[in-house]
Amino acid sequence: MNVQTGKIEPGAARCPAISTQAIIARDNVAAPKWVRSESYAYLGSDDISTNRYVDPAFQREEFARLWTRTWQFACREEHIPEDGDYIVYDLGPYSFIITRVAAGGDIRAYYNACLHRGTKLRASGSEGCAHEFKCSFHGWSWNVDGTLKSVTCPWDFPHVTADKFLLPEARVEMLGGFVWINMDPTAPTLCEYLGAEAVAHIEAWKLEDRYVHLHVQKSFPANWKLTVEAFMEAYHVIVTHPQVAPSNADANSQYDVYGEHVNRFISPLGVCSPHLDGQYSEQDILDQFTVGDGTMLSADRPQVGEGTARQAMADMFRTVFEQATNSDLSATSDSEILDCFSYTVFPNCYLFPGISLPMVYRFRPDPRDHRRCIYEVLFLRPVPKDGERPFPAPVTVLDDAQSFAEAEGMDPGFGKILDQDTDNLFLQQEGLEASAKRGLTLGDYQEIRIRHFEHAVDRYMAMQPLERRSAVNR
Repeated sequence: MNVQTGKIEPGAARCPAISTQAIIARDNVAAPKWVRSESYAYLGSDDISTNRYVDPAFQREEFARLWTRTWQFACREEHIPEDGDYIVYDLGPYSFIITRVAAGGDIRAYYNACLHRGTKLRASGSEGCAHEFKCSFHGWSWNVDGTLKSVTCPWDFPHVTADKFLLPEARVEMLGGFVWINMDPTAPTLCEYLGAEAVAHIEAWKLEDRYVHLHVQKSFPANWKLTVEAFMEAYHVIVTHPQVAPSNADANSQYDVYGEHVNRFISPLGVCSPHLDGQYSEQDILDQFTVGDGTMLSADRPQVGEGTARQAMADMFRTVFEQATNSDLSATSDSEILDCFSYTVFPNCYLFPGISLPMVYRFRPDPRDHRRCIYEVLFLRPVPKDGERPFPAPVTVLDDAQSFAEAEGMDPGFGKILDQDTDNLFLQQEGLEASAKRGLTLGDYQEIRIRHFEHAVDRYMAMQPLERRSAVNR
């Protein structure tokens, strides 16, 4: 607050109800340092131009300026566990063969195109194990290590030499069990890109010790940035997800930014929304989350007793998750058991490291239509301590008319939440195109992640287009 005027400075206002950190501080099992930290920064109050969502030329420039320079989650290491295993990662007009190479077992990302006349070496969506990458058109082939193996009718190509016809590569790094790629040979390392504090958080989660239990994909009629931003705040919960508000401290949520490429929120569960203050008892809060139609957990009706709904939920969930994963969670904090931790890694990845919602989101633009994008949800489970790592689940692809709840293995209550989030997207896309107002007006605190995200978009769009060339020369 400004002591001279008595007014709250921009970005300083917070929900007058109890804060996220105060909620977590009352838990029986204390939270680790990465949970108890705060890192908000006021980034201005100007409108965000809507042109970036509605102009097809803007997306074309994003492919040349933004996507070519940023680190992207391409696959999990478990997708390619053995030498020669590969999976194709497509991003707009770009395509890569992500493969584990026999020599040393390192992972590489080859541009997915024959160096003869450009035919894709592997079809979009394909995966498997290969001894070579052979073009289906004229039969040119490359070894798994990227070296040229054979040329059909070599007598006609005296100008083709093996040292000049290595498969071009993007840069590859691993972190948290994820394979990350970057097309820019001059880009910072992944750790520099994320920043030391964000890297420390990711390393603390031990996501490499989880596996993909469920993988669902759906296409949406909205620009990729609108779809990314639909999940960046809890401001929408009271209107879009009213069924969860009695046990979701939505307006209390904490928002943080880390450097230029990472932001997060922490949304506490087991606490009633401030919008519904005084309308629900502690038992009501517990009942809303654990029994009844469309809830996240099916169980007999538990009782709060003399404690709080939040503590009862933490104790109950700890037992349920221990049994489901055959693991010991006694030292895991109540906050990690219950709360929603949402980290965005610019430009298109969300990491949810908590125990109750261990997920990954990935968003990819449609190269043929700026008004469409691909949205994926990957659910992660801990690798059983007394067994082998399960194979990652195959992708379940839903069509436009299908509900997320129709995906086999999807919790119906959570599927409904995803439907509610994405049902707004078409209306928002059309509304922005119809609007006489040419900007988005954002809250200084609750929508800081959107502003942080769009500031990053602006920085990359101010750069010159990146020339396509191999990022790795071997």
